[in-house]
Amino acid sequence: MSSPQHPAAGSSTAKLTWTIFLVSAVGLFLELMLIRWIGTEIRIFAYLQNTVLIVCFLGLGMGCFTCRRPVNLTRLLAALVLLTAILSLTPLRNLAARITTMLGSLGDLVIWQQAASSSPWLTAINVAVGLALTFGIMVLLWEIFMPLGRVLGRSMNEHPTTIWAYSVNVTGSLVGIWVFVLLSSWAAPPLIWMLTASLMLLWFVWLDQQRMRHLCYLCVGLAVSLFAGHERAARQVAWSPYQKLALGQLQDNEHWSGIDVIMVNNAGYQALFDLGEESVRQNAHITPDMYGLSQYDVPLLFHPKPDQVLIVGAGAGNDVAGALRGGAEQITAVEIDPTIIEIGREHHPERPYDSSRVQVVNDDARSFFATTDAKYDLIIFGLLDSHTTTAMTNARLDHYVYTRESLTRARSLLSEDGVMVLSFEAMKPFIADRIARCLKEVFGTEPLAFRIPENPTGWGGAIFVVGDQDTIEQQLATQPSLASKITAWQTEHPMTLSYTTRVATDDWPYLYLQRPWIPTLYYLLAGLMVLLAVYSKFRLRVPGLIAGDWGRSHWHFFFLGAAFLLLEVQNISKASVVLGNTWLVNAIIISGILAMILLANLIAARFKKLPRNVVACGLIASCLALYFVDLSRLAFLPFATKAILVGALTTLPMFFSGIIFINSFARVKNKDLALGANLIGALAGGMLQSITFVTGIKSLLLIVAGLYVAAMLTRPQHGEAEEQEVEKENRGEDRGAEQDLILTT
Repeated sequence: MSSPQHPAAGSSTAKLTWTIFLVSAVGLFLELMLIRWIGTEIRIFAYLQNTVLIVCFLGLGMGCFTCRRPVNLTRLLAALVLLTAILSLTPLRNLAARITTMLGSLGDLVIWQQAASSSPWLTAINVAVGLALTFGIMVLLWEIFMPLGRVLGRSMNEHPTTIWAYSVNVTGSLVGIWVFVLLSSWAAPPLIWMLTASLMLLWFVWLDQQRMRHLCYLCVGLAVSLFAGHERAARQVAWSPYQKLALGQLQDNEHWSGIDVIMVNNAGYQALFDLGEESVRQNAHITPDMYGLSQYDVPLLFHPKPDQVLIVGAGAGNDVAGALRGGAEQITAVEIDPTIIEIGREHHPERPYDSSRVQVVNDDARSFFATTDAKYDLIIFGLLDSHTTTAMTNARLDHYVYTRESLTRARSLLSEDGVMVLSFEAMKPFIADRIARCLKEVFGTEPLAFRIPENPTGWGGAIFVVGDQDTIEQQLATQPSLASKITAWQTEHPMTLSYTTRVATDDWPYLYLQRPWIPTLYYLLAGLMVLLAVYSKFRLRVPGLIAGDWGRSHWHFFFLGAAFLLLEVQNISKASVVLGNTWLVNAIIISGILAMILLANLIAARFKKLPRNVVACGLIASCLALYFVDLSRLAFLPFATKAILVGALTTLPMFFSGIIFINSFARVKNKDLALGANLIGALAGGMLQSITFVTGIKSLLLIVAGLYVAAMLTRPQHGEAEEQEVEKENRGEDRGAEQDLILTT
């Protein structure tokens, strides 16, 4: 047992400030790192990112509540090393990966390569085991972030200048975010993530008398992370800003043995087909009736002279190669993931991205729709299926591409006789029906729909053709082989379309959700959060810690935290519609939110007598105004201009709430407890986000406004100390011997 002195006790304000900055930076960095890493190796968390985020908030909040107790750095590092081993070492990683198939067996959340069981008992067993393993992951996350919360709470509580301390906290968070964003943009692997986290943690390790033991923990973590992403059969593994990409070869496959294939987050994504004339005729698996009728060749047959072709979701180049074979004069290929583009450039056998007729654009499809004014004879939607969600929201990367508003904009880009061909792997009948109905509403006519089965020329999928009907009918009439093939596909692989499934919109973009409801898995995960809270209570031996002993000011900070998190989700969603869904946009919006908080701190410090009621009215009014403002009308503006406008408008409520928060935070007696209540509120806000599955995203603004009203009704009065101070034994406080003890093994 060691008893080093933490900077928070009897040391300089400069050291206190530096500690707040570092713990904030490493906290945000670890949050983003683990959200990304866990979602990669345990794929179901790629669809449930908020689970990891919420557990991090709980750990930080509980740490703030108990910050008078010693910080056990050994437990933090041991948990981090163990979690790193689970995500890096092949046997443990394979076991953890089974959580996806176990929880996916429920079937009410559409994920890739999920296994459904016909036996309800087997499903129940799978789900129970999956939840148990998930809970183990959650406990490790909690163990990592609880000590960081203690350091943050203690330092914030003892810093002599509240506004400056909180500004440093926000600045550290901003730095932590951008360090990880930059590493992701450079395609840095987990080894570099762990190295960066270790360097950030060195400050705290060096303060402890057991520093050599803790340095050994960091070294073990780095050594273990060397194996992260190792795929035995892969020639290349790359970590793009969005996902893990592994390039390998299909083996022991009847049709495609030896062909290159891209795996995304350990699931099959795209094979790199060589469908050039010579290769096709030499392939014994491809019969003459398939010549020129692959899923990549068919789109070009629906227009007599496709001079200008737009392909969104171009991937590694299969669709582009098909367009080149079909005689397209000029092709614009849009792909969101830069690493997939590079894999296509280097490894696609037909080298489509080397053609002078191809312009490659690294952008989100929705963003490109908004910014281009070109007209296209043919618009092709490649297989834009996403394996992950956007930052902090329930929406996946591809959701906003298939909304009514998006397809309406895409239609406006068609030339007078233009045609749109949309391909999609609709794993459930309702998904195909949703897309078909949306196309019917946008174009005013039912699309030509058929399913191409898996065959030697491609993995297949549902195809929807719509646009100028005369052009489509003329092409079918002049190409009997195409018409007969489509008839055969429709007969052999029928698609039943009722045109009754609810259409996806920018407000309700949930392409993979059959109807407005909250999937069962979200309720089960909420139950795990309750169980984790109970674990926290008994693990820390703090009866009644959460809510039981809370006073007026605790609830004030709780409501502010819940509203803040929901507003952040709303901002990212709105920005995705206007600016696109790229990693850069998400980073800019989150950074804009933190920058607005810093501005609020500056205003609060300069103008100490701002009328609280005026600020409160500005807060509620700005929330309600955003509810009625359609930011998508700004989509036509240049990127920099609309980024500034969208950022300013969406973060305006953050400015007013920031002023309210810092004024209340400066007056409250126990800042550690206030910060803890605020983080627990953010946890609640994260869980409330699921309501958007039922109400839509815009309704969050009304909920946010209600939470802010509740915060106003519970705010501390001027000069008021906390009504209730958590009892000394509940916080583990001993102002004598433990006053100077902060890092303890």
